[in-house]
Amino acid sequence: MLFRGHDGAGPQDPASPASPTPTPAPAPVREPGRPGGPVAATAPGACRGQATAAPRAPATTGGGPVGDLLDNLGGWEPADTSAGVFRLVPVILERDLALISRWMNDPAVAAFWELAGPDSVTADHLRSQLDGDGRSIPCLGVLDEKPMSYFEIYRADLDPLARHYPARPHDTGIHLLIGGVVDRGRGIGSALLRAVSDLVLDNRPRCTRVLAEPDMRNTPSVSAFLTAGFRYSAELDLPDKRAALMVRDRALRNLL
Repeated sequence: MLFRGHDGAGPQDPASPASPTPTPAPAPVREPGRPGGPVAATAPGACRGQATAAPRAPATTGGGPVGDLLDNLGGWEPADTSAGVFRLVPVILERDLALISRWMNDPAVAAFWELAGPDSVTADHLRSQLDGDGRSIPCLGVLDEKPMSYFEIYRADLDPLARHYPARPHDTGIHLLIGGVVDRGRGIGSALLRAVSDLVLDNRPRCTRVLAEPDMRNTPSVSAFLTAGFRYSAELDLPDKRAALMVRDRALRNLL
């Protein structure tokens, strides 16, 4: 599954009243490298070479604390899912670069993330987040102690995406790719999307909804979000794609 991509002008969310964009001006975390496509539910290479049991999330990543803007994401508890026990582990560049770069070089992933190439390409993409102010946190998705997916959890209201939809304070966005071919096409992407959006809503009490913007052409991605309890809200005309704005509302989380 490949879920990623930002920036573009689009219609307002018909089901949600617009709230003023928060005071902090949205600053791009990584303009050129943003995922251009959909949910990466189908992603690349297996996790060979990575320790079977990933270390617990550190208190900090990159240059600053994992906390403030995303409510201490590194300390979130694991979640039980239909696929196993899942947790988010903030990326440590030296430990995780080779694995993530290998995934990014899978043709199915590269088509949307556009980060194929030497490790330095992926390293630059990760550093732009790790060295930032914590508004976007790259994470390994660890299922039953096996690193098998890559997530970016970001403050959508502080992101360039906020210029293109009626943002609310603390809107939180998700990008995802699933690393191993064996984990694709079996419903794992939907299970993880539901689990991660639940984690966001459970750990970020001020967040009223979780967002994603997969490429409209990526039907499997849009379908995975719908299965995970997201609703289609609007079509966004972003610079690099036509995106489906997918929304999971706190108020509807137990109904969808």
